[in-house]
Amino acid sequence: MVGGMLNGDLVRLRAIEPEDADAFWRWHNDPHAMRWMVTSYPESLATLRRRLADPKPNTYENCRFAIETVADTRHVGFIGLRDARPETGRAELDLYLGDPDTWNKGYATEALRLLCRWGFHDMRLHAIQLEVVAENEPARHLYRKAGFTEEGRRRDSFRRDDQWHDMIMMSLLHHEFSG
Repeated sequence: MVGGMLNGDLVRLRAIEPEDADAFWRWHNDPHAMRWMVTSYPESLATLRRRLADPKPNTYENCRFAIETVADTRHVGFIGLRDARPETGRAELDLYLGDPDTWNKGYATEALRLLCRWGFHDMRLHAIQLEVVAENEPARHLYRKAGFTEEGRRRDSFRRDDQWHDMIMMSLLHHEFSG
């Protein structure tokens, strides 16, 4: 980590700043970008701006990062580890890129590798785990490419467009990580 950021060739991961509110609000209100995300109740831009005006600091239990491109410092997404517990050495991963024009450019792949490296080495995690909607094949492909293994399936546990979808549980153990 250099200067409080995790740096790669394509992206850097940095702490979330108050000026990120507009991009988050735009993404959270884009049905295409949020298609397979577990979303919360609608939030006004003013409320989101107030919440990010004084963001909670990153901690072992909850680390959140903006994904920013190296080439033009454009904020393109979010990645984080949450619910980390030193007793189990496990954390849950969250990841998304907001604008479709940033998809399939290697940003998510590099952000995922940067965060996993940091989680395993700096946080000393044993495992990083996640859940992904079974029909979200691009995300499942990304996670498999990074070394994540499918561990199980929770049937009919995600509802979107009046249909129930299965969730796939995946994890990556420290000794399996090659990034």
